[in-house]
Amino acid sequence: MSHDLATDAFYAALADDDPDELYDNAPCGYLSTLPDGTIIKANATFLAWTGYDREALLGRRFQDRLAVGDRIFYQTHAAPMLLMQGMLREIAVQVISASGSRLPMLMNALLKRDSDGQPLVVRTVLFDSSERLAYERELLAARRRAEESEARARVLAETLQRSFLPPDIVTVPGLDVGGAYRPAGDGSEVGGDFYDVFRTGLQTWGVVLGDVCGKGASAAVVTALARYTVRAEAMHVSSPAAVLMGLHRALLTYYPETFCTVLFLLLDPVPEGHRLTMATGGHPLPLCRRADGSVETLGCPGRFLGMEETASVSESAAVLRPGDLVVLYTDGVTEAHQGDAFFGESGIAAVLAASAGLAAQAVADAVVAAALAYQHGQARDDMAVVVVSQPAAGHCLP
Repeated sequence: MSHDLATDAFYAALADDDPDELYDNAPCGYLSTLPDGTIIKANATFLAWTGYDREALLGRRFQDRLAVGDRIFYQTHAAPMLLMQGMLREIAVQVISASGSRLPMLMNALLKRDSDGQPLVVRTVLFDSSERLAYERELLAARRRAEESEARARVLAETLQRSFLPPDIVTVPGLDVGGAYRPAGDGSEVGGDFYDVFRTGLQTWGVVLGDVCGKGASAAVVTALARYTVRAEAMHVSSPAAVLMGLHRALLTYYPETFCTVLFLLLDPVPEGHRLTMATGGHPLPLCRRADGSVETLGCPGRFLGMEETASVSESAAVLRPGDLVVLYTDGVTEAHQGDAFFGESGIAAVLAASAGLAAQAVADAVVAAALAYQHGQARDDMAVVVVSQPAAGHCLP
């Protein structure tokens, strides 16, 4: 059917209805008022909604039937706008019914002028917005609940993440130790990075840093297992490789569907400084800045823990002499990128070159800050860094 035929059919159908019936029982309230708001006509729908008697309503001002706040708004804003622009659209008001209850309505109004341009009559249409208001309130309540839930999740994430990191880096006699952590994104999701520094014997200390695959609650459970398994194993075996093999068996036993990378460092004093005996399971190898400023990679790579039945864990040793410093880090640091360029080990080496003489904590903070700045402040992955330094002779520990 063409547009013209459809239009003709519509008006033909409309002509069969009684115009008074259409006005009186329309699915909206109709009011006609004088420019000062005096009601001169009201349809049956408006009367039914509000409970007013027609004769009692006529001659009253429409604005006097509004709640106090809406009445003030009507007189100070809506009425002047109607006179200037000739119309109002979608003004939310509360109409006081005959029983005193408030009825939320949406008002549209049109000012009709006489041939001289003087205000003659105002035609007002009112729609019952009770259900819409209830819906908006439910949306607002749902949004508030979502925000509260998000806030609780963020607090939980922060609490869980803090449980994977020592509250303060412990003091290791003869060494300067610092640690830094930056969660991915806005920090609302628990990551898999963790580190710990703890005593393993009378003169030995352990440093562990790892990265569990995945995020969220499931990763948090495995992260907790990894951290405390390493602590427990380190109390019973003296070999860092054996410590990581114990963690590997625990992962296969309890969480066979996941894996992690871990670096474990055993520190014990020797006449030259401190011996570092390290074991790696698929983790990025530590970097060592020697006292002369040169930077070298320590250790040998190994395979991910928990991924295959048989683990391949490498173990090696080095000596940390006065003025030397070693940096342990997770891949969130080296994989920080802008475009196709990565921060990489060269980025860490640059920070080490520029931080000579700084305390271990300051170096750890500087590495994280530089990696974050490299990707314009957007933490795409968790970043964890632990720095251990052997102070130069005559240098006081912080």
